[in-house]
Parts: sequence; C-alpha cells; structure tokens
Amino acid sequence: MSYRYLIDVAMILLATKALSMLTGKLQMPQVVGALLAGLLMGPAVLNLIQPSDFLSQVAELGVIVIMFSAGMGTDINELKQTGKAGFVVAMAGVLIPLGLGTLLMVFFNTGELALPGNKLLQDLFLGTVLTATSVSITVETLKELGKLSTKVGNTILAAALIDDVLGLVCLTVVTSLAGAQVNIGVVLLKIVLFFVFVGVMFFVVSKGLTWYETKVRDRNLRRYPIFAFVLCLFMAWAAEEWFGVADIIGAFAAGLIVTTTPKGAYTASKFNPLAYLLLTPVFFANLGLKVELPKMDAFIVMFTVMLVVVGIGSKLIGCGLGAKLFGFKGRQCVQIGCGMACRGEVALIVANKGMAMNIINPIFFGPIIILVVCCAVFTPIMLKMAFKGEPAYAGMEESKLAEGFEMAEQVEEVAARLIEGERKRRGSSGK
Repeated sequence: MSYRYLIDVAMILLATKALSMLTGKLQMPQVVGALLAGLLMGPAVLNLIQPSDFLSQVAELGVIVIMFSAGMGTDINELKQTGKAGFVVAMAGVLIPLGLGTLLMVFFNTGELALPGNKLLQDLFLGTVLTATSVSITVETLKELGKLSTKVGNTILAAALIDDVLGLVCLTVVTSLAGAQVNIGVVLLKIVLFFVFVGVMFFVVSKGLTWYETKVRDRNLRRYPIFAFVLCLFMAWAAEEWFGVADIIGAFAAGLIVTTTPKGAYTASKFNPLAYLLLTPVFFANLGLKVELPKMDAFIVMFTVMLVVVGIGSKLIGCGLGAKLFGFKGRQCVQIGCGMACRGEVALIVANKGMAMNIINPIFFGPIIILVVCCAVFTPIMLKMAFKGEPAYAGMEESKLAEGFEMAEQVEEVAARLIEGERKRRGSSGK
C-alpha cells in the first residue's frame, strides 16, 4: 500500500493556504490562490503532484459539501421570489452561449478539422459545451464576499439549478440527433421525478426532525449534523444514480431541506471546519492538477482566445440581459453575469462525450480545457471587481448561515462555561 497520498494532501493544504493568503493580500479572491496552487503543483508546471482517483474522489466530496453548505445558507423564501428571474436568467444563459458557440465553430470547424458526418451537428455540440455552468467556485467566492444570501446571490443559485437541467436537455437532444441511444422523453421524465423525490424528502425529513427536536427538548446534539451529512450524501448519490441529475443538485436540495429544520443553523455551523480543513482546498487544487496544456499552433491559439472570449462573454451578455428583464440594476446584471460565467468539470465531461461519439474533433479539447481554467481563475476576479465599492461583507446581516454560525458559537461558549462551572462545583463539594 502506498502512502504517497498523505504527502500529496499535506502539500496541497500548504500550497493552497500560502497562495490563498498571497492572493488575499493582492485584493483577489482566495479561491484563485487555491486554483493556482493546483496548477503550479500539477503536471502543467512543477509536476510535484500527480492526479489520482483518491484526490478526485475527495475533490468530488468537496464540491458536494460546498453545494450542501450553499443550500443550508439559502433563504428559501428569497429563492422562491427569485425563481422566475432565475428561470429567465438561466434560459438566456443557455440560448446565447449555445448560439454564439455554434457560430464560432462554423468559422473554425472547416476543412480537414471537420469530421465526416453532419457538420452542423458538430458545430452545435460546441455550443452545448458552452451552456454548462459550474457554480461551485462562484458560491465559494460569494461566501467570501458575504454576498451569498443577497438577492443577487439567490438569483445566481436559482439560475444555476435551472441551467443544469436545461443543459442536460440540450445535451440529450444533440446526442439523440447524433444517433446515440438516448430517449429524450425518459430523460425529461427522470428530471420531473427528481423534483418529486426532493418534495417527498423535504416533507418527510422536515417533519421528522421537527418532531425529534421537540422530543429531545431543544438540545444541540452532534447527531444532527451527522444525520444531515448522511442525507446530503444519499441525495447526491440518488440524483446521479436514479435520476441522471448532477450530484451537486442533490446536495444543494439536501441543504435546502436541512435549513428548514429547527437545528438548521446549528447544523450549518458544523460544516465550516470540515470544508476549510480538507475538502475545499483539495477540490480547487484538483481542478488545477488536471490541467495538461496541449501543443498548439497559431490557428488553435486564435481559436482558444476566441473560445475564452465567447465563453465568458456569452454568459455575461445572456445572463445579464435575463436579469435586466426582471428589473435588476445595471451593476447587479453584471454581477449575475459574472457569477454564471464559470465552467467546470461538466463542460469537460460533455466535450469528452462528444469525442467518444465522434462529433467533435479531439484537437478542440485542449482549448476547452484552457477555457475551463480561464473561467475558474477569471470568475472570482470578475466577481470581486463587480462588487467593488459596496460595503465590505454587506448583506451578511441578511444571511441565516452567518447568524447560525454566531448563534452556535454563543451556545457552545455558554454550554462550555456551564459544564466547567458544574465540574468545579462538584469538585469542591467532593472535597
């Protein structure tokens, strides 16, 4: 048995923290430092750490916990109010990247680069890659800025949830046209059943925990966060295995369920150490570790630059216009557009599927990797600039998660003092 993974995790934690502190000093979001740490330590630069199944699995657990925490920090009433806006933002944020990405491939996917078969379908597939949104980096940045529970933050969360479903539908339609054995009716039915499943779990868990909380007389017990984590993992697994929906959507739904229970704030406060001690650094570093920069000629370099511009610009324009239709101010539209611009592993998975089905030339995979890296690095920076000038941590007073942290800390401090006082009293009476 190899123990290499121990030193790999140690180096990741040290490097991510050091570079996060450095980027913090430079007035940049700390997640940028964590991403750069993985890029520097990985095969792309120093080659000190190799990607592994273990790190990938820990990273997957990390993104699940990030989205679970985001769910627990979300005001459901605010989420309901931003639901319609989120739908319009998501719809525009899918259609415009789909159109611009397809148009970009019309110009570049020519001559020998175009694979045999339906060229329009090949062009359309790159547009499908650009529809994907990876909101985990955005969530972490908004938490750092104290903007997660604001109207803008909730709109981004709502739009990201809907975006995931719309992106799945786009992928299903394109792969169906390409002749893959995919039934769009079955996929849509599974999506509907997933939301029915979430509704049932919401009712059962919320009612069950409320009843149990009255039974144990309002005590803060460690079994609450343990049960909540079990629920998170189960719903993340069920989303993928039963319904074909991303595991992070199941985790986010579990967080929403937990936040409605009497011990929601207490439970949320217990996940902060788990995230920052291990899971979050490994998740962000692992994104950088997986980067392998390909050899590129002038043509591919030009395509890469245009892909990054279109990839980020299409989300800014699409999501920004969608937000404008619902009365958001100009600056808020930019903030929402920036928050939806990030891509992640979903874009890579879709591109890999396209290569496997022979509807996208493998030569375009390298530029897609660079797009994902650029989005991961630029999105936190753009968000920081978009919120620049607003009061530091404005909106934290609206955050139930922040209130939960403070309340839980106060409860634990009082409890510790009472226990210590009781211990001293018993000690003195026993003498």
